[in-house]
Amino acid sequence: MTARPAPRLPVAAGAALAVLLAVLLVIAPARAAQRTVYLTFDDGPLDGTANVLSVLEQEQVPATLFMVGQHVLASPERKALLARAKAMPLVTVGNHSFSHANNRYKAFYADTEGVVADMLKANAVLGLTVKPVPARLPGRDVFRLRYVSRNDLSVGEVQAASEQVDFEFVAASDFDVYGWDFEWFHDGTGKPVQKAERLVDEIARLFAYGHMLEKDKLILLMHDQMFQDKFDGVANLTALIAGLRARGYAFGHIAGYSPAD
Repeated sequence: MTARPAPRLPVAAGAALAVLLAVLLVIAPARAAQRTVYLTFDDGPLDGTANVLSVLEQEQVPATLFMVGQHVLASPERKALLARAKAMPLVTVGNHSFSHANNRYKAFYADTEGVVADMLKANAVLGLTVKPVPARLPGRDVFRLRYVSRNDLSVGEVQAASEQVDFEFVAASDFDVYGWDFEWFHDGTGKPVQKAERLVDEIARLFAYGHMLEKDKLILLMHDQMFQDKFDGVANLTALIAGLRARGYAFGHIAGYSPAD
């Protein structure tokens, strides 16, 4: 039996398909490039902060380090880490409070004046004078920006409602308050839970389903202690940045997350 020739698309249809494929090849990378990851690190300066700064310098990506005033005052070495971070053009130093609420969050947020005073004290220690100061409140995933606002409902609606006055007064005291969209989790010792490759996959799914506060913008929360040498901190952070780059994502300065104008 003579084999039948394979069916052919009409010339016009074939040309249209070729154009469509070409357009998709252009659009897909462009779409990824529109998606921006904002790297943020909390609780420094601590063991691990030096590795964070070294990787950021090597990879030349922007990031924000939300620092704790008490940790800066703990030693000359930690003061030096603050100075090093502030000297890096791609690094933004933000306020993560003076006391970190001493990890007693409900008591901390029961005193609105105390919350504001604690944040202002951290400004003085960190030398943050340009207003508004980028900040992250201890223990709360809260946003208070010009065009973006969100409470942390994970603490329950009643508690969140009682704390709202704290957040409003902090914002009114010349702070831009940033929460986060996703976290690189760590265990009780500070060791990262997810591998960098898994984290990149999780971030890709969040982008695909639009599970962020702002479209195509994802703030990633990490903690300095995760990047200690004993946890292969340099290799892990380098792998994360490489994985995000391979997906075509951009890295953003926190000030560009929700521009004032």
